[in-house]
Parts: sequence; structure tokens; C-alpha cells
Amino acid sequence: MLTLAPRAKRWFAQIPMALFAVVMAIPLFWMLETSFKPESEVMSATPHWIPSHPTLDNYRSLFSPEHLEEFPVVRWFINSVGISLAATFLVLAVSSSAAYAFARLKFRYREPLFFMVLATMMVPGQVMLIPVFLIVQKLGLFNTYPGIVLPGLGGAFGVFLLRQFFIQLPVELEEAAFLDGASYFTVFSRVILPLSKPALATLAIFTFMASWNDFVWPLIITDDVSMRTLPVGLTIFQGRYTLQYGLTMAAAAITTLPMIIAFLIFQKRITEGIALQGLKG
Repeated sequence: MLTLAPRAKRWFAQIPMALFAVVMAIPLFWMLETSFKPESEVMSATPHWIPSHPTLDNYRSLFSPEHLEEFPVVRWFINSVGISLAATFLVLAVSSSAAYAFARLKFRYREPLFFMVLATMMVPGQVMLIPVFLIVQKLGLFNTYPGIVLPGLGGAFGVFLLRQFFIQLPVELEEAAFLDGASYFTVFSRVILPLSKPALATLAIFTFMASWNDFVWPLIITDDVSMRTLPVGLTIFQGRYTLQYGLTMAAAAITTLPMIIAFLIFQKRITEGIALQGLKG
């Protein structure tokens, strides 16, 4: 009886995944090619996947002074970049510190407290919107950048992810550092964090992507157009130019492309980070 070679078996196993990837990529390809079409071609009775007369008019129009005055896309882009970077840095700082405490420090009720932190992952985010909004408003952070960033620092996912990685690191490395007179902070900053780059990179990428794509919180915590982020601004823009598909797709491409590029660059790091830490206790 004939048997398939191992390489052929792998090829056959990858065919369904390749087909699924193609299906998932079709909307993205349609968005990009539509953004380069003139409006007459977009509304043509016989549409084509490839633009017959590709043009940059949609992007020129998007960044024209008349549009930027009403829809400051550049400001929205800067807001998204700044907020996402700030959220990523602060989440890494807070989550790594808490994770190290739960993984290595000995204190009373450590395990019950950790399970309480994990239990917050079971609470839907929508349930917390109103209480968090009221707290942020009482603190005077409504329609401010700290009001957008700070509530996201309390997530339990980063603490769980990094703790699971920290507990797998050899304790002997820390003991050797303590024998040399190192403090807990020195061990944490010079021993633990350098060894945890894969897990930290994974959390950084997930946090940046989640912050970049966040829509609900920036929408309800801001009321100034100049404070909006790209996902919220795109919705406002789409409501104004519903029937101008080329212009709308150009705005959507500006919003989506940074995340696609980031994923293509760091996808190996994401896979390595999850594989190394294994999400095992």
C-alpha cells in the first residue's frame, strides 16, 4: 500500500489553512484596491478586482485641508500612536512588577490574591464600563489622554502571562544574585526582565494591537474631535461619507495598515513567546 511522504503529508495538511488565509485576506485586498479606484470605477456596473485606472486621488482628498479641518486624520493617527505606545509601556511596567511579586515574593494570602486577579478575567468588559467611567469622571480625567490610558492598566492577562513565564525561570540565578548583595529590584530589573524578553515582547504586541483597535472606551471617554483615535474617527468619517467608498476605504487603509505591518514583522516573536511560556502553571 502506497504511503505519502512526510513532506507531502505536511503540504496536504497546510492546504486548508492556506485556503482559509486566502478567504480572510479577501476583505483586506478589496479594501486596498478600492482605495486606489476612482469613484466612477467603484460604482461601475462591472466592477473589477484590479483597478483599471489606479489613482491616489482618494488619499489626496483624505489629507486635503478641507477634510483635515473637519476630520483631522493626522491628529487621530498621532493620538492612536501615542496612546498605544503609552499603554504598552505602562502595562509592561505594572504587569511585570505584579507578576514578579506573585511568582517569587512570599507574602500572606499570595495565592488567594492571585486567583482574585484571575477571576477578573471572567468579568465582561462591558459590565465595567459604567463604574470605570464614573471613577474616571470623578477624578477629572474625562476627555484627557490619562483618562484613555490608565483604566487599561488593571488587566489581569498580562499579570497571568508574565507570572507563568517567571515561575519557569531557574531560581538559582536569583539566589546567586542575592548572594552577591543584589536587592529584589536589582534581581528583577537585571536578571528576570532580560531573561523574559520573549514574554515581554508578546505582551507588548498584544497590548499595542488591543489599544490601537480599541473603539468603545475612547468613544465614551472623549467628546472632543481632536481627542479621538483612528477607529473612532473612522466611524465618524464613514458616517459622513457613506456613499464615497473609495474615500472611506482610503481612511480604513490608513487605520488598518499599521497593524498588518506590525503583525507581519512580529508574528514570529508572538509565536515564540507563547511557545516558550506555554501558559502553564
